[in-house]
Amino acid sequence: MPWRVPTQAGLAGLLVLLTRAPLGLRPPLLRAGLRLGLTTGAVAATAVAATTSVPLVRLSMAGRQLPRPAASWLLWQIPLGTVWAEEAGFRAALAAATRVFGDRRGRLAQAAAFGLSHIPDARASGEPVAPTVLATAFAGWVFGWLAERSGSLAAPMLAHLAINETAAVAALALQRRSADGLRHGCTPAS
Repeated sequence: MPWRVPTQAGLAGLLVLLTRAPLGLRPPLLRAGLRLGLTTGAVAATAVAATTSVPLVRLSMAGRQLPRPAASWLLWQIPLGTVWAEEAGFRAALAAATRVFGDRRGRLAQAAAFGLSHIPDARASGEPVAPTVLATAFAGWVFGWLAERSGSLAAPMLAHLAINETAAVAALALQRRSADGLRHGCTPAS
């Protein structure tokens, strides 16, 4: 669906405009967001890469239907259709929840909404729904904390981008290695 990414990104931008959400994408908040986002993103990417040594994770990655072409997925869909759309929608626009419920409950509300929004993705990919919702809600809580801590949407965007891109590249590499092994008569690594 060629219209999906621009639609998601555009709707997120519209939410930001309608809620007048502060993005913190100008100095000095931008610098704080970049610093925290790059540090957190590096740790997150390392953790995601390390999980690929777990057999269950490798099996899940090997069995997934990955978007094609890979370059479009990595350079367009993930950064704009996922990271920008979700961070602008959940961390920026839903930050209004903190004005209504307070910092802690507002962050929990946006984290819960983020987790619940991943139910269709979990069902479509055959992943278990409850663990997916809990894991993404936890990630949403952390992303919200990063935005609050730095005052910039850059921090959660960089962390989110690092997680998604690292997982995507790992899945692509694993599937390519498995396909190469099968072409050469080898058994895929478990």
